[in-house]
Amino acid sequence: MLNNNMNQNNGMQKRMLIMTLVVFVFFIAYEFLVLKPQQEEKLKQQEIAKQEQANQAPDVVTATGTPASSGEMTKSISALSSKAVGKKDIITTITTAKNIVQIDKLGRVAQVTLREDVYKDEDGNAIKLFESNQLRPLEVRFADADINEKAFKVGYSTSSANVDASKTAQKVTLTQNIEGLILTKELTFYPDGHYDIKIKSSAKQQFFVTNGFRPNVLADMYADHGSMVKLNDGLLELNLDGDLDKVKSYTGVKFLSNFDRYYATVVYNFDNSLQVSLMPDSANDPQGFVHAQNEVSFSGFMGPKNFNDLKALNPELTDVIEYGWFTFIAKPMFTFLAFLQSYIGNWGWTIVALTIIIKLILYPLSYKGMVSMNKLKELAPKMKEIQAKYKDDKQRQSAAMMELYKKHGANPMGGCLPLILQIPVFFAIYRVLLNSIELKGAEWILWVHDLAEMDPYFVLPILMGASMYLQQRITPNTMQDEMQKKIFQMLPVVFTFFFLWFPAGLTLYWFVNNVFTIAQQYYINRMFDKQRAAKK
Repeated sequence: MLNNNMNQNNGMQKRMLIMTLVVFVFFIAYEFLVLKPQQEEKLKQQEIAKQEQANQAPDVVTATGTPASSGEMTKSISALSSKAVGKKDIITTITTAKNIVQIDKLGRVAQVTLREDVYKDEDGNAIKLFESNQLRPLEVRFADADINEKAFKVGYSTSSANVDASKTAQKVTLTQNIEGLILTKELTFYPDGHYDIKIKSSAKQQFFVTNGFRPNVLADMYADHGSMVKLNDGLLELNLDGDLDKVKSYTGVKFLSNFDRYYATVVYNFDNSLQVSLMPDSANDPQGFVHAQNEVSFSGFMGPKNFNDLKALNPELTDVIEYGWFTFIAKPMFTFLAFLQSYIGNWGWTIVALTIIIKLILYPLSYKGMVSMNKLKELAPKMKEIQAKYKDDKQRQSAAMMELYKKHGANPMGGCLPLILQIPVFFAIYRVLLNSIELKGAEWILWVHDLAEMDPYFVLPILMGASMYLQQRITPNTMQDEMQKKIFQMLPVVFTFFFLWFPAGLTLYWFVNNVFTIAQQYYINRMFDKQRAAKK
């Protein structure tokens, strides 16, 4: 077994390097060639499905544990939940420091308009979170199908048509009279845009309250969008758009979030956990419903997934920001990035600073790897001699190679490890840049006006490709196989092509990383040149 392992060491470095780079290329190509077409097709189907979506109560177990009849739970009602809301249907408008919330005659959030200047679309208009034909936050559906049908034909009355909560918390009460059944929604809105709500029925009735379909400001191939629940045990469970094929029910829920890339509509209760069901619509997108037996209380938030804003409401709400597989690295990395930015004041220079810090942390390992690569280059003639001498005896060839490495302190794997360690860092930064709304609209210098978007003039991708090429030129290459050499020579071109569409912040990170690697490699090459000159 030992001999077999030794027999493989000579080519291990080359294989690991190729494997690492293939992973990068595969990841990038998969995003653009597979995920993007799938996402575009899915969005088309969602638009078609929304036109056909009927209003149904979720087919779930009741809050007391008694199953309701499927006939009552799935019966359609005449007034569709997703019917567009006109201006005449708005009964209350609440203005906070962060947003403007409009409540329609069915007691639902018809629209949320963000007030802060940073949240504007490409035309300079204030961002609105919801489309006209989607399921709306705070809509109530009754388990009793007859009451449910009547409820969508009876409008609410309001205690105030205009509420100014921009400086202090303000209350508004919405009341619906369904043939003697009184449903009351007591809402308190705060200057920071979040709200508290208590919904109560005058008679014993089971009902469900939805946090609405996710905001549809930016739902693209780059980031997850759908629904997330956090349970009392800390477990986070995602149900992405298009993937929910049956009703799912949860007990002990701390928060329920429906989200797109940058925005979310969240309901939460950290004192008394919620019971929640997710119901698929006709496009298998998740729709969330909170269970209630006579009454229910919770808080809510509708807006951008800004880390500090969510943390101010409750530190656990920062889990609403989802970074994919690399959340465990990306979340602390963003926290560190935000810490640096609080002193530096510019997100672009913050990314540069982070890159330098990562390079300094990995410097000892990188130094050893680069030294090993130079030693291997010096040993190349002796390695060829051993290969020629023992070409018919692989075991003796491997043993001789290992002895040669040991004698000269060379490690054939030394050059791979720093690159391999960069992979999770790279993907974590990739997700941070994609999912952190703080970087949206963040400028760097001159032509880079949004680090979360591609470089409009492709300056950074070209610089990144050029630096990658230069790095290859000065890095010792012990490859003997001509095909492997050609593959490596093509990588700067391939990477430049893919990075053309990557966020400018990510390209900036990779470019700065290359520059410092070049400087480090140049220093080590000079050191070996001096050592060789001293021996002569």
